[in-house]
Amino acid sequence: MLFKVKKIDWPILLILILFMGASTLVIKSAILGNTGYTNYDMKNLVFYCLGFIVLLITSFIDYRIWVRFSIYIYLIGVILLVTVYFFGTEINGAKGWFELPYNLLFQPAELVKLTLIISIAWFISRRNGDRLNLGGDVIPLGLIAFIPFVLVLIQPDLGNAIIYLVIFLGMAWIGNIKYTYVLIGTAAIIAFLFMFIFLIDKYHDEVYVFLESKGSGHWLERIDTFIDPDNSTGRQSAEAFKDSSYQVTKSKIAIGSGGLSGDGYLKGNSLHEGFIPFPYSDSIFVVIGEEFGFVGSSVLLLLYFLLIYRMILIAIQTVELSGVYIIIGVVSMFVFQIFENIGMLIGIMPLTGITLPFISYGGSSLLINMICIGIVLSIKMHQKHTPVY
Repeated sequence: MLFKVKKIDWPILLILILFMGASTLVIKSAILGNTGYTNYDMKNLVFYCLGFIVLLITSFIDYRIWVRFSIYIYLIGVILLVTVYFFGTEINGAKGWFELPYNLLFQPAELVKLTLIISIAWFISRRNGDRLNLGGDVIPLGLIAFIPFVLVLIQPDLGNAIIYLVIFLGMAWIGNIKYTYVLIGTAAIIAFLFMFIFLIDKYHDEVYVFLESKGSGHWLERIDTFIDPDNSTGRQSAEAFKDSSYQVTKSKIAIGSGGLSGDGYLKGNSLHEGFIPFPYSDSIFVVIGEEFGFVGSSVLLLLYFLLIYRMILIAIQTVELSGVYIIIGVVSMFVFQIFENIGMLIGIMPLTGITLPFISYGGSSLLINMICIGIVLSIKMHQKHTPVY
């Protein structure tokens, strides 16, 4: 046990402690003056404390156990996604949460990120580093990712669904997929996007009527916002949402107002107060940009870089391929979430419901992220040699 404690990656734990402090402070500012979100900052601290406990427990469990039972773990994740679709609670238009005692919510889509990473790692590691072939590897891997992708997409939760695809692509790339498959896939994606944009432009009103009848009209509004934010004609009726480009426009104004060093912490009357939806969750980077400016935003990005850097170092020093693939899956997930969350708020990515890892408020996402880090630490702790770096 003492030997394992010595092998814990302490820089990663330090980074997570800094994230905990930053997240709690920013959430406190984000809910300032909003009585509907009382004590979210304190709840965030509780989630972090639970997260550190779960992280440490996970790190001491040999990660190979998770890989060994990956098929059953994957099936549990799929069953939860099916169950939540029929018996879950609908929040913000998506039926993707289970209500738990003490007013807690559990989102299975967050857990499935981890189950997908472990399952793909087990499948690819069977090849022992050999090239992935189309029929025996790439297509089955695609099905493993496609099933949860569809189940989450129909909730509808486009953000988490896209993350599943990113995890699959990142792990398949490191898993030694043939370059010809990559070129074919890239060409197919580009062709699909061009055709998609063309059809959306030509049949815009018909598509909106269809999606609205399914309760998913907000999808097209978000697409309009990304493709042509100046001319998007959203149909939302709430005061703060007169058009679909409202959130992006106000987010960019608030972030830009922070300038170099920010407008100040807890100064009150901030641009994000009452104008930016979910400033404690999906839009929390707006609060950081406005109150701490370019300097504060850069420090946050530096912490993310250091976290990713430490995980990649562990992957480089890992002997077993299953451990390498798990780390790459976790890194792919975090990098995309960071890029998408910040990108959508500054107008370079479409709006989705993706949170900012370790900073946004959310018990399910935080606990799953901490478990992911715990497994990464387990991969380092349970190697048969001692990495030198």
